[in-house]
Amino acid sequence: MAPPLIQLKDIKLTFGGTPLLSGVELSVSTGERVCLIGRNGSGKSTLLKIAAGSVEPDSGSRFVQPGATVRYLPQEPDFSGFATTLAYVESGLGPGDDHYQASYLLEQLGLHGDEDPAHLSGGEARRTALAYVLAPSPDILLLDEPTNHLDLTTIEWLESELASRRCALVIISHDRRFLSNLSRSTAWLDRGQIKQIDRGFSAFETWRDEVLAEEERDQHKLDRKIVNEEHWLRYGVSGRRKRNVKRLGNLFATIGVRPAMRTSRLPKPTSPASSSSRPRASAGPMAIARSSTISRSGCSAATASASSVPTAPARPR
Repeated sequence: MAPPLIQLKDIKLTFGGTPLLSGVELSVSTGERVCLIGRNGSGKSTLLKIAAGSVEPDSGSRFVQPGATVRYLPQEPDFSGFATTLAYVESGLGPGDDHYQASYLLEQLGLHGDEDPAHLSGGEARRTALAYVLAPSPDILLLDEPTNHLDLTTIEWLESELASRRCALVIISHDRRFLSNLSRSTAWLDRGQIKQIDRGFSAFETWRDEVLAEEERDQHKLDRKIVNEEHWLRYGVSGRRKRNVKRLGNLFATIGVRPAMRTSRLPKPTSPASSSSRPRASAGPMAIARSSTISRSGCSAATASASSVPTAPARPR
């Protein structure tokens, strides 16, 4: 496998106290065509900015192959400080780049190069920004909604232009046909993490449904395990045995895992049962835990609380 041109490892980012990215991993090699998929607000554009180096994550690492050139197309390009569209496009060229490409691409996109960037329409601004990222022939293109404000003819030209290039692509777009025609692998940003397959966008929905169905099966198994352990906690726990103390700790660890998979639907805690009666059947393990002052902080606390949980009366011999 070819070494990655760009690699993100364990990327974490929080906005306003809410985790947006939780250990994201993304690797793109030479010639790869990746579509980045996710619901609105999931952090796709932010992740692309981190890959471009314009946003710093809270933690994690970004690696770009030495000598590799990266060009990033934002949704809202900044034209401030440039008198013409040609000056803006030429500003993205390096010393060894062909400056003729700037005027050539602008012409292909229906522009003359003397337009004032401050008075461009949405479509003209998008075409100017595309010329800026395409002119240097970069090794990696990071495109955030490249088809916004473009007419059908320009979208078809862009699709053909990108298909003919050998650079790596990472694309965010709401244009399903554009993604299906260009992508060869799919990165799904879901709940702060990346799931990836080596198939294009056309296979995404089938794969997504399979992943969600498997998660649902795993969740059902976990629900059943919690119900069984809850029954044991009510009627079978004994704090005098080390193995039961360990089992009690495993139960609380299981309860801790459950909300991370999906929203927890555990019963709400109820008031502690009196010492003369059993806990009500509707009380969940969290309620039992509070009534028995069970703590996760240490084995000794768990032992003390386990002994206070009522047990079933002994059968007469």
